Amino acid sequence: MVKLSEKIPKILDTLSSRYPVVKTQLNHTSAFQLLIATILSAQCTDAQVNRVTAVLFDRFPTAPDLAGASLKDIKSIIFSTGFYNNKAKNIQACAQALLDQYQGEVPQDIDKLVRLPGVGRKTANVVLTSIFDAQAIVVDTHVQRISQRLGLTRKKDPVGIEFDLMKKLPEHTWSDFSLWLIYFGREICDARKPLCAECPLNQVCTYFIRSG
Repeated sequence: MVKLSEKIPKILDTLSSRYPVVKTQLNHTSAFQLLIATILSAQCTDAQVNRVTAVLFDRFPTAPDLAGASLKDIKSIIFSTGFYNNKAKNIQACAQALLDQYQGEVPQDIDKLVRLPGVGRKTANVVLTSIFDAQAIVVDTHVQRISQRLGLTRKKDPVGIEFDLMKKLPEHTWSDFSLWLIYFGREICDARKPLCAECPLNQVCTYFIRSG
């Protein structure tokens, strides 16, 4: 089995070369819009969220607009993202909390972000990395699956995985690493049918080595 000290540089070099420019796939024109879009992305594809937010942000582009909207209107717009009742309540409550606590601006502090309705560490880290250029690891389903398959973590929960990866990876790679794995998951390391035979990381992948 390849040692972690040898595996990590290989993974980072391969992914950074394969995906030299990476960014969130959620459409937005402000920190507020990215925050709302990320809340809506739970259990939903980015493509579908983008279709929904094109309508939502056209009507309610700012925190005051969304806070003052009819909950019924919000639900009708975001229905296709799934769990629309809770999501509608959360995004409106989040908008109101931003108005009440931060003059409608999105805070740049993770402790403040995760206290907002509907915002967990994943959502907070998406905003911090994409808007405020912070280094953080966003653990979505791709990051969770692939980091486990590669043998980078044995943790099962997203927060445990986040902190485990932070200990093992150079800090300057954290934000890009999350996006690299998202891109890689969509292209190669599918949840059900990973393309292991053509994967450029199969020689350092615990999942491939054990299954072979």
